[in-house]
Amino acid sequence: MIRLNSVLVATDFSKSSEAALAYGRELARTFGAKLIVLHAADNIVARYSFEGAALPPDVQVDYEASVRIRLDSVLEDVDYRELGAKTVLRTSNSPADAIVEYAKEVGADVIVVGTHGRRALARMLLGSVAERVVRLAPCPVLTVRHPEHDFLVPDALAVQTSA
Repeated sequence: MIRLNSVLVATDFSKSSEAALAYGRELARTFGAKLIVLHAADNIVARYSFEGAALPPDVQVDYEASVRIRLDSVLEDVDYRELGAKTVLRTSNSPADAIVEYAKEVGADVIVVGTHGRRALARMLLGSVAERVVRLAPCPVLTVRHPEHDFLVPDALAVQTSA
């Protein structure tokens, strides 16, 4: 029997991340698990500062504050109430490493991550967070592509069907 206590959904606020969150919610609901939504914010200061130049100190703080607002907006009251949901913001030079590190830290039972479905050349040039998470994760990883396969039934339709 599969037992899930915590479902970690990684988001970059893309359409594929929205689809991943829908799957994560449903997994958490089905298994009575806690839902955690994580965003790995870019470390702007490290990425864009170079020798002899420095960004204003508030740039990272302001960026993370705006990301925090956006991150908190992806969850609904019902997520907090029914799924014990929480959001987590990590700053990192590598989103995949931040996701994997956090999954290890909290003992996540499954990671749900959206994938953009890039072809080989684009993936080679741009990298793939989802691919790296799959390779390094300490637990199973569900990758979700947008538009996703129609496994999920809208809540209103599910209520009508079961009645």
